[in-house]
Amino acid sequence: MPLNFVISAPSEKLRLLLQAKIDQKTKPLGALGQLEVLALQIGLCQNTLTPRLNKPTILIFAGDHGIVEAGISAYPQIVTSQMIGNFLSGGAAISVFARQHQLELLIVDAGVNADLPYHPKLIDAKIDKGTHNFLTYQAMSGKACIKAVQAGAELVLEQYKTECNCIGFGEMGIGNTSSAALLMHCLTNLPLDQCVGRGTGLNDEQLRHKLNVLQQALNNHENLSTPLDVLATFGGYEIAMMVGAYLKAAEVGMLIMVDGFIASTALLVAYKLYPQVLAYCVFSHVSNEQGHQALLVYFNARAILNMDLRLGEGSGIALAYPLLQSAVIFLNEMATFAEAGVKTVMLPARIQKDFE
Repeated sequence: MPLNFVISAPSEKLRLLLQAKIDQKTKPLGALGQLEVLALQIGLCQNTLTPRLNKPTILIFAGDHGIVEAGISAYPQIVTSQMIGNFLSGGAAISVFARQHQLELLIVDAGVNADLPYHPKLIDAKIDKGTHNFLTYQAMSGKACIKAVQAGAELVLEQYKTECNCIGFGEMGIGNTSSAALLMHCLTNLPLDQCVGRGTGLNDEQLRHKLNVLQQALNNHENLSTPLDVLATFGGYEIAMMVGAYLKAAEVGMLIMVDGFIASTALLVAYKLYPQVLAYCVFSHVSNEQGHQALLVYFNARAILNMDLRLGEGSGIALAYPLLQSAVIFLNEMATFAEAGVKTVMLPARIQKDFE
């Protein structure tokens, strides 16, 4: 079943109106730097001159990866389910940051290799108990891949129906930096060694082994022609669900907060399917993973934060969120020159004309 999303480009007329509104605030032109860029983008995403951040939510998609059998991670696969328990009990980094900034946090079992107990913040969307080892087999069938993409889209639609208009996606899955590296390599044509990083903290010898395993996997799967082929061959269920989540969020005009390497690689797949998705994406941070740095260059994107993070979980999203709040607040509440009684004759010509 083919994907069928309709993602509209932001209004160019609204862009001009938003820029004029930003320029009329009581400050020199451009003085708020990237906050002005954020304010403009948020207004465009929400198609309004007065944007709001309603019910900001982070979905953490979790899944296991068969490639862990090849020894590409410093941690065993069981850590995926254990970390989900940590998320739900409130002890993980994303848990404490989400509480700090009053972000709704939900965990999605996309394909964890365990039977997880019920929890009100856990969404059971399991496609299978982890992917196959892509060193030998395709990670998932084409049918399962599409099912995961569509499931991610449905989960976002459910949040949208609760009046959430600001959403971000985190991930958890031991082995998923290996999947992300191969997706990135195949979809950008960047050299594999520029896409592979230390993930959970590999030493030099372990990193060399990881690179060798991924090169062998590439050699075993040739002639992949479409982004969905690449996703099914090397991806994970959590990554596939994030692809659908990005596309649905953009389709309904939500502001999308992008996390680190794996989340950005899922966005890469979405971008290859529907390039318009990028207009709705704010990049929260640049990761310490070299692949993420190269991906941001590929997207021609500028991240809000650069703090050498490489945790995942949506942690960068939670840390960057207050700056999104500041962008919206200045756009909506900061006085204009006219409101402050500042003489327009003192203003640059670019602003004066908006008062005439």
